[in-house]
Amino acid sequence: MCLAIPGKIRSIEQADGLIRRAKVVFGSIVKEAYLDMIPQAKEGDYVLVHAGVAINLVNEEEALKTFAHLEQYGGLEDLLPEEGLAGGVR
Repeated sequence: MCLAIPGKIRSIEQADGLIRRAKVVFGSIVKEAYLDMIPQAKEGDYVLVHAGVAINLVNEEEALKTFAHLEQYGGLEDLLPEEGLAGGVR
């Protein structure tokens, strides 16, 4: 089974003129993701990330719903937004 996790783009950097990489926040974890499939993505957007590639834009409401579902299943605590943060994600 494949799983794509929503995260919030913290920053974007351009590499080699064509490749765009983003720092994406997943709760208390920050990972890099490539933006090749969604070139319109910008800082502050929520994206679905699978295997280090952002595959789709999602709105904040849908991202937070997904976090709520992940919380129900347990075992993914590091990916959940830290409590007390505005919007749930740094």
